[in-house]
Amino acid sequence: MIERYTLPEMDAIWNEKAKFRAWLRVELAICRARAALGEIPINEVEELAANADFKVERIHEIEEEVGHDVIAFITAVSEMVTSRGAGDVARHLHFGLTSSDVLDTAGALQLKKALGLIREEAKTVAVLLCEMALSHRNTVMVGRTHGVHAEPTTLGHKFAVWAFEMERNLERLSHAEEVSGVGKVSGAVGTYANVNPKVEALTCEELGLKLEPASTQIVQRDRHAEILASLAVLGSTLEKIALEVRGAQRTEVRELAEPFGRGQKGSSAMPHKRNPILAERLCGMARLLRGYAGVGFENNALWQERDISHSSAERVVLPGSTTIAHYMLRAARRILKGLRIDEGRMRENLDLGGGIVYSGRLLLALVEAGMDRDAAYVIVQGAAIRAWNGEGGFRELLEADGEVQKRLGADLDALFDPGYALRNLEVVFDRVEDLKRRLEVA
Repeated sequence: MIERYTLPEMDAIWNEKAKFRAWLRVELAICRARAALGEIPINEVEELAANADFKVERIHEIEEEVGHDVIAFITAVSEMVTSRGAGDVARHLHFGLTSSDVLDTAGALQLKKALGLIREEAKTVAVLLCEMALSHRNTVMVGRTHGVHAEPTTLGHKFAVWAFEMERNLERLSHAEEVSGVGKVSGAVGTYANVNPKVEALTCEELGLKLEPASTQIVQRDRHAEILASLAVLGSTLEKIALEVRGAQRTEVRELAEPFGRGQKGSSAMPHKRNPILAERLCGMARLLRGYAGVGFENNALWQERDISHSSAERVVLPGSTTIAHYMLRAARRILKGLRIDEGRMRENLDLGGGIVYSGRLLLALVEAGMDRDAAYVIVQGAAIRAWNGEGGFRELLEADGEVQKRLGADLDALFDPGYALRNLEVVFDRVEDLKRRLEVA
């Protein structure tokens, strides 16, 4: 992932030095497991652990010659151990292993840590959405379906919908973290031909991982497919939020706007511009996460016990997807915390057309007053069409209709009150308060 979208916490997990450090951690854990089983002397393992280190530059030099990153790594570490006068204890490194024993187990450590960062960031966003839902439970605005005015809603209700969706993302992320935390030390085709199964168990226990119950040369990639899919769903939630902000920031709507800093410039050519660039960035990045999820599905079906068609792709999609998801959550939090909300404009838009959004309530009122439903629909729809066409306000047109006046008369005021449409929303906000409590104690 390019530096522009890589936050320091995530870079500390995926940078090259961190990768090799994870490999070394796995190699030494395997040596300690073998020593615990009496296969090699514990004092030699301790000497190895005290002197094992590497230089990234040296690993690269060796890889240029041998064309194999794990061999280059083992060679570089062995050189370092020898140069520090530790004798031949480096011979215990990588004994009976295949490269994927190290790569997949170390990768699990990195993935698990990365998903933990993402889950904590998602939890922060979920709590923020709960707070915003409760703060704006009475901020009345127009609800839209198909992009067209529908019935009154509140801004808080929008936030509530997103908050509960984020809770579901947290559940998916928690499961993805569990699915990711699996290692294997079972050899070239998973049969433990040159390694004791107890070594695998002890190694994974030390590293805080579960073990793959049946592996080939690799940990099975349905796990990674599920992780990438979970991140793609998370991305779609953040895209949903961003798309709402983008739509509401349009000049003719102007109900919401993402933060715009002092000194910020929106366009090189048009000084008046305040573009929703953060929200648009989130929408673009969500496309990457969906693409990476597709790669995850492709990587599950490999030839027999393994080929390496998945390997090159995973070097991009695993660090890339976690880095993007982490960045997107941080950017979404920035948008939400700095969100500009124009309540006056929301009320103006709600009242466009002179109360068209109350047409459903008018229809039901006429039916309740004894009018045939189809006849009532014709009257209400006719007034709405005329209002859309600029022939007058919706309410004015209905007040001028004799049949409406006869049946509803003085009741019209109550029928144009948004409070009726919103009278049952408190049940949703009670659920939001419960969600907020659950998140804060989790």
